[in-house]
Amino acid sequence: MKNKVTLKTVFPLSIMSLVLTSFFSHAVTLPEGTILAKQQNIVINNGTEVSSLDPHKVEGAPETNIILNLLEGLTYVGPNGESMPGVAQRWETDDNKVWTFYLREDAKWSDGTPVTAEDFVYSWRRVVDPKTGSPYASYLEYAYVENVADILSGKKSPETLGVKAIDAHTLQVNLTKPIPYLVDMVSHTPLKPVKKEIVEKYGVNWTRPENFVGNGAYVIENWVVNEKVTLKRNPLYWDNKNTIIEQATFLPISSETSDINRYRSGEIDITNSAIPPVLYRKMKQEQPENLHVTPYLCTFYYELNNKKAPFDDPRVREAVKLTLDREVIAEKIMGQGQIPAYSFTPSFIGNGNFKPPKWAYWTQQQRNERARELLKEAGFDGQNPLTFTLLYNTSDQNKQQAIAAASMWKKSIGANVTLQNQEWKTALENRNQGNYQVARATWCADYNEPTSFLNSFLSTSSLNTVFYENNDYDDTLNNASIAVDKGARHQLYQRAEALLDKDSAIVPVYYRVSVRLVSPKVGGFTGKDPFDYTDLKRYFIKADN
Repeated sequence: MKNKVTLKTVFPLSIMSLVLTSFFSHAVTLPEGTILAKQQNIVINNGTEVSSLDPHKVEGAPETNIILNLLEGLTYVGPNGESMPGVAQRWETDDNKVWTFYLREDAKWSDGTPVTAEDFVYSWRRVVDPKTGSPYASYLEYAYVENVADILSGKKSPETLGVKAIDAHTLQVNLTKPIPYLVDMVSHTPLKPVKKEIVEKYGVNWTRPENFVGNGAYVIENWVVNEKVTLKRNPLYWDNKNTIIEQATFLPISSETSDINRYRSGEIDITNSAIPPVLYRKMKQEQPENLHVTPYLCTFYYELNNKKAPFDDPRVREAVKLTLDREVIAEKIMGQGQIPAYSFTPSFIGNGNFKPPKWAYWTQQQRNERARELLKEAGFDGQNPLTFTLLYNTSDQNKQQAIAAASMWKKSIGANVTLQNQEWKTALENRNQGNYQVARATWCADYNEPTSFLNSFLSTSSLNTVFYENNDYDDTLNNASIAVDKGARHQLYQRAEALLDKDSAIVPVYYRVSVRLVSPKVGGFTGKDPFDYTDLKRYFIKADN
């Protein structure tokens, strides 16, 4: 089936006009009669200091929240989670294996040079090049781009990757298997372009404000580590005429209490997406109209290091999984709309709706009894209690949940749990290197399809930080990629989830919601984006009444 998307006509916007009523398909939709403030500046708490702003060196949501404003891929995610034309104004395919993307001729880098198909060829090769060391190196393997597996294993050079520039504005992507959702995948961070000349000239320093060249709606104005990242509008962005925010400041405040206090004092316009339960209830009473709770394609879970004792024993993994009372954590400790999770992939994802495992229907007492049996078989009892360390990245809420989890494991199976907190970048590094036993984790969808979650646990995945290996699981997902229809793929996705559960690779806890306080002066925040992106193109600041 041939798919084709063409760019819609966009009406002009003059930022000098204070009363605007037009509809814009790619950026802000202003309600009739909206009066804009003279200063279009916004402050957003991003929750932590970013590990990098190089799209090929990052893996977390904090980094994505900023990079999506600095760099634009072939497509980007709209306010309702839909894929929209980005640098590519249209695309087509006859078989979902050979895809052709037609780049807009007015797409430019912030230095005024054109964005070309060769820029994407260079950037995608850079992602899979082992020398880059990208945590998302295997992302193009999930899309089955030609030769990617051999490149990752060192058998072939990055130049053999199945992507080529037909001409300056035509990019062809060749896949070994039909992937109907490729358009959704290409908007994600690792497939955003970087400019070869800048990267090669400045190396690791290319993202510094004085060196940075991007193709997004914004560029870096200032970056003070552990204090702020400030972005300013990019006048050369192809849709700049429909962008309103002039300057945005992202803060790295990890304390949710400080986040709320600075919001209440008017220093922050949009808080981070996690508000502790006590503060949530307080804000629900004080500012219900400014409190936004949004369903989020994101799973909170605990990683179990499948290669490190005692969690190299599946009986121990299952015992820990069964005895975490996720209903209490989701509904009583959190109580903001979180859904208890019995599997990794949120059931409300596209082509989801998975059947829960049998133990999901047991009482907590039944789960605890089974867990004690498993631990006894594994050699743990009152004289030899299960002992392990739980790692979490610094956050008031993460600490509260870790304390609750440790208490549950102590009460139900007599486990001795030591809590360890680290700042975000350090925790990420230790998880990637396997320097942990149990670790707090959250996985958020890269695109609206189950493989965005399930691919993380493929044996060859660069994102598999639990070090799970199961050939049957790998084969199941490989078969899903060539399934003829959604129904067949769904059955294979269900099987993959069942295998993860059978092996107790992780401890799913709950499906997240995004909880933010948004100042009433901020317009354009819909609360409908299942990815919860802080896309500055959507926002505007309203004048005081």
